[in-house]
Amino acid sequence: MTGGGDHGAPAPAAETTGTTADTAVDTVVDTVVDTAAETTGTAADTAAAEAAARSGVRIRELHDIPDFERVVRVFDEIWHPEPHNPPITVELMRALSHAGNYVAGAFDGDTLVGASVGFFAAPAGEALHSHVTGAVRRGAGFALKLHQRAWALRRGLRRITWTFDPLVRRNAHFNLAKLGALPEEYLPEFYGPMADAVNADDESDRVLAVWRLDAPRVVRACGFAPYLPEVPGDAVRGISDEGGRPIARAVDGRVILVAVPEDVETLRHADPGAAKAWRHAVREVLGGLMDGGARVTGFAGGHYVVLTAPGRPPGVTPGSAGVGGA
Repeated sequence: MTGGGDHGAPAPAAETTGTTADTAVDTVVDTVVDTAAETTGTAADTAAAEAAARSGVRIRELHDIPDFERVVRVFDEIWHPEPHNPPITVELMRALSHAGNYVAGAFDGDTLVGASVGFFAAPAGEALHSHVTGAVRRGAGFALKLHQRAWALRRGLRRITWTFDPLVRRNAHFNLAKLGALPEEYLPEFYGPMADAVNADDESDRVLAVWRLDAPRVVRACGFAPYLPEVPGDAVRGISDEGGRPIARAVDGRVILVAVPEDVETLRHADPGAAKAWRHAVREVLGGLMDGGARVTGFAGGHYVVLTAPGRPPGVTPGSAGVGGA
């Protein structure tokens, strides 16, 4: 069973284009952009169809109340939320679908095995924000995201954003390696308290993943070549996993490795103190680095790979002697 990483979990930095008084130039530029979008969209459709075929699912947009009710049941199976706190409601899916936003499901025959819901994001005409994606069939989540990418490209969008919990290792691998998205913002306590079985009342820190749909690494990842960042030999471990606990160290290097626990969802129940220690350590180190201008370049070997900002003075992470938990 796979939770997609959007809920509990893509608003990106705005991209702007200049204008010109020369109407003829505008026409030429628009034609070039539209043709490129069509070409990219066609390749994206092909990649999405292959991903669906490999996972044995059929993906289509959803428009009817019975389908939305099935989505709610699938998401209940994944997240086990309290009745007053579902990831998405039937009414909201109905409104979003009717308004032309993205609501899609993955089917094995007549059985729904995954779904994804997103809405257009600011600035208008450039981005989609994916609110929730989840699947109970292996490969269906990847197929849904590639379908979502193709859908967005056909509408002239250039990026999709979503949020995910930076502590969940499998979601970090899925989002950064399998899809080629990159975190661009650290968001402490983004959703407030979350009462479901997966989040288990943990603090809801998230990172904002930005999926730049026609970036070379994304195109390759969607062609089944996962994106793995370069890790130099002199990379510094900002957080290490020692005996299941985070140990934070000095972050003096140009490239910093930030570890996350092997399975934080199990840890939340087995050792809540250790899970809380991980939350605070990653917030201080990864969040602190990103707030200071550092750039996450990928995820490899259970670590975020972080390139520090040029000119950043050397420093020591708070709690560098070790971060424990009550």
